[in-house]
Amino acid sequence: MTPLASEASEKHKQAFIYQRLSSYYFFFFAALGAFVPYWPPYLKSLGFSSVEIGELMAIVLLSKLVAPYLLGWLADHFQRRLVIIQASTLLSVLAFCAVFFNSSYWGLVLIMGIFGFFWNSSLPLFEALTLDHLGDDTHRYSHIRLWGSVGFILMVASLPLVIDHLGIKILPVVLITLLIANGLVSLLIQDKHKTGKIVVDSALKITQVLKYPIVIVLLLSCALQTMSHGAYYTFISIYLDEHHYSANVIGYMWALGVLAEVVLFLFAHRLLHRFGIFNLYVIALLITALRWIILALWVDIFAALVFAQILHAASFGLYHLSAISLTHLLFPGQLQGRGQALYSGLSFGLGGALGSWFSGNAWEAFGSTWTFLGSAGIALVGAIIASRFIRRKYLPPLLQN
Repeated sequence: MTPLASEASEKHKQAFIYQRLSSYYFFFFAALGAFVPYWPPYLKSLGFSSVEIGELMAIVLLSKLVAPYLLGWLADHFQRRLVIIQASTLLSVLAFCAVFFNSSYWGLVLIMGIFGFFWNSSLPLFEALTLDHLGDDTHRYSHIRLWGSVGFILMVASLPLVIDHLGIKILPVVLITLLIANGLVSLLIQDKHKTGKIVVDSALKITQVLKYPIVIVLLLSCALQTMSHGAYYTFISIYLDEHHYSANVIGYMWALGVLAEVVLFLFAHRLLHRFGIFNLYVIALLITALRWIILALWVDIFAALVFAQILHAASFGLYHLSAISLTHLLFPGQLQGRGQALYSGLSFGLGGALGSWFSGNAWEAFGSTWTFLGSAGIALVGAIIASRFIRRKYLPPLLQN
């Protein structure tokens, strides 16, 4: 085979791998697009209160605190990352099937706990797998990850039409279908094994990395950032319905937010090159606070609502892109699985669970406006502490170059 033909064959192989990685993101986030916006209204249709809905959503998120790190450690220790991704993805399907047989509060507490444990454990490992496949081309991550956003958009935009026609009770069927598709795609993924010796593997241990201020502040601010999203992810569909927006408009608003995220992903590599991940991370947290203030005070103004949804490009897209890049930088080599698990567990897990619990209780005690203003305050605190320590000069010595 000529060098030119060999290069073309390698590019074709890489494109094939990237397509399968993109497909996994597509179905995972399509399921998320069905679960996050519509599971709370589904629970409301079963007669659960705002506090109970917040608690049930918190259980799913709280499982991220333990599951990703536990399975990340297993993956790093036994070097069986792909097997663990596949097993956890398929076990989440089996766990979710139980919702067809039990819809009591305590039954759902158990089901959501088991389902969340396996569902939430696969994505951080898959993020690390994707970044390993990209190698030195980590700037291409956004082009693969955007297919998750596409799946989310398609689901939040189309599901209201399905629900209008068949009723909210169809939601578990839609979810299990998407989860099965995600599980089948996971069986088509190839692992990426590292070659060569990585110096920082032997020089840095997980306990050493966790002592650096930049790491502590990153994980803390990530938790605060995701906590601030609790009211949005748990109650935004209910909130907009209470302000007399139709089901279709609510779905379009979800889709608009993620569409803005997709646009950002398309140009993310330019932003990273121009501003750097350290500055972009702090900017994302500041914009998040602004978004919650707009939703709290001007949700009845349609133009303000549209603008707030466009800001999702920063409050999630820019935040996640910069946070995952920082995590990849701070937890090198064999620490990547546990590093991504810590990021997912402490932000989307602990932060998300606290956000759901906080929003459920604040919603009942103080109302929607003060709940979103409280969310803005939480995001602002995260931005303030991040602006102090999330800087290149605070990188661990071995990672300075």
